[in-house]
Amino acid sequence: MSSLRRGEERRELDRLAQEAGEASAEAAVALEQVGTTDVPVDLTAAAFFDVDNTMMMGASIFHFARGLATRKFFTNADLARFAWQQMMFRVGGKESVEGIRNHREQALSFVAGHSVAELVELGEEIYDELMSDRIWPGTRALAQMHLDAGQRVWLVTATPVELATIIARRLGLTGALGTVAESVDGVFTGKLVGEMLHGPAKAHAVRSLAAREGLDLRRCTAYSDSSNDVPMLSVVGTAVAVNPDGGLRDTARKRGWEIRDFRTGRKAAKIGVPSVLGAGAVAGAVAAGLAYRRRAV
Repeated sequence: MSSLRRGEERRELDRLAQEAGEASAEAAVALEQVGTTDVPVDLTAAAFFDVDNTMMMGASIFHFARGLATRKFFTNADLARFAWQQMMFRVGGKESVEGIRNHREQALSFVAGHSVAELVELGEEIYDELMSDRIWPGTRALAQMHLDAGQRVWLVTATPVELATIIARRLGLTGALGTVAESVDGVFTGKLVGEMLHGPAKAHAVRSLAAREGLDLRRCTAYSDSSNDVPMLSVVGTAVAVNPDGGLRDTARKRGWEIRDFRTGRKAAKIGVPSVLGAGAVAGAVAAGLAYRRRAV
């Protein structure tokens, strides 16, 4: 591939990441206006928390997929097709414009035709069943520290924004930035707005939200476990590595970022999601959901 072609593709990937970030910030503002009544005292500082392995043990989309599988939300064919599509895109590493375009068409195809209200209702149930007892107490305490200081606290995750918002609300946080799935008349089309909120897209979302909310990013703090989130961690004044993977631990040490690890021994190895998966953890979630359903049948 020529350098010119690579440059064009990189610009297209950057455009999709920016589109995803802006869409997520717009959705988050609307959700905050509906669900938040507490007025922050400190209007220019906020905290941003990644979810998977930072705020919650394991991947939130895995728990969600597992809950959907037990409710026979998927067919075996749906699960197998979606898992294969995700694996080919993420594991294959073909981040071309064509690959991104196909990924956008396929990423949330399994929810196409279902209403937003239905997914939100199921998300509420699944949170109670499979997620509420997987919140890291240490990370939750860090979030509460910011709330007690009068600051707003946002989740930032590749998980669909509807599910991310449920988690934020249950934890008493301000709101959530998440992947935005396109919907028409309250029904999911199965397509994404931009791309998944992952890597550089998270940084775009934080910047966009800061601009909308009047935040001074130099006074903001971000928390994550993954080296994929270095772009987000780099746009704020204070970055904290929580339960970090190897790559982020190395980066944190080099840059002098604080490290907090709430894991111990073998538990850390079992819970951690390799950073190489990134947003592609969705594929593992769906595949695991398929396996779980098969065991249940």
